[in-house]
Amino acid sequence: MRVDHWNASAAVGMARNPSVRLSSNARAASSSGIPTAGTPIACSCARIGSSRSQNHSRAFFRSARLVIGVRENSSRASGVVYVRTTGRDQSGEAVLEYVRWVMVRKRDPASPAPATVVPKVAERVDPAQLGGAVPAIDTGSYDLALAGAPHRWGDYAVGEKIDHIDGMTLEEAEHQIATRLYQNTAKVHFNQYEQAQGRLKRRLIYGGVVISLARALSFNGLANAFHVACINAGRHVAPCFAGDTVYAWSEVLEKAELPGRTDIGALRVRLVAAKNGSCALFPLQNAAGEYAPGVILDLDLWLVLAR
Repeated sequence: MRVDHWNASAAVGMARNPSVRLSSNARAASSSGIPTAGTPIACSCARIGSSRSQNHSRAFFRSARLVIGVRENSSRASGVVYVRTTGRDQSGEAVLEYVRWVMVRKRDPASPAPATVVPKVAERVDPAQLGGAVPAIDTGSYDLALAGAPHRWGDYAVGEKIDHIDGMTLEEAEHQIATRLYQNTAKVHFNQYEQAQGRLKRRLIYGGVVISLARALSFNGLANAFHVACINAGRHVAPCFAGDTVYAWSEVLEKAELPGRTDIGALRVRLVAAKNGSCALFPLQNAAGEYAPGVILDLDLWLVLAR
């Protein structure tokens, strides 16, 4: 299975592990192998060294996933599963929530699929929900030299496009190490022997690595965008493989003041990654809405900057 799209539905932080793990109960929910809407997916939990709360230095984090929609693909060999994931700290407070949809192969292509349920999700997270994870900032003491650039929230304009210029080539060893750190063990990223006999003929770079790399490249132009408040939506447009060189560019879609905050503001940014070619011409889509050759990621997110 692979992540195709995702969409935020509440104030969220960046998902650290966007891979799906279906429990045995979820797999058994339908004879087709596609879980039905309302199926819970096994929870996971972890103890982490810090949290956004100022009352403790160690936090307990747990997540729960719920299938909120399903749709069979026209090929009948697979279907799309819509999943809502909620992460809570040790007090039960929701600190992370997101919706995404993934493609899952059917166990038996000839078996009947569950009834189609396509959930409605928000186009974007309301800016009023942002900023809760950011402590108060003394903007007078904010060191722009150490930050790497002089541009604050007020220096950006809606419609502005930024070529992040730099490119980075991905290699087999580094993307596999990063994928393990994301706790993703999908064989499509690791088993070269098996993948050589498949459609792609080689290991696929995990989409989380591409997202992280695009975000890192965006520092050149968005150096003071220190916090990803949420991901509104996104799509892995095309595959990426070892040896590909990734470039990125951004467009400012929206600016928002945050309620009760005079120290920070939010930028809604479209972050686009492309491979094996400069982004100086801002590649994206043609008049028919088809993605340009080389585009591999189209991400819509809210970033927080100092004012």
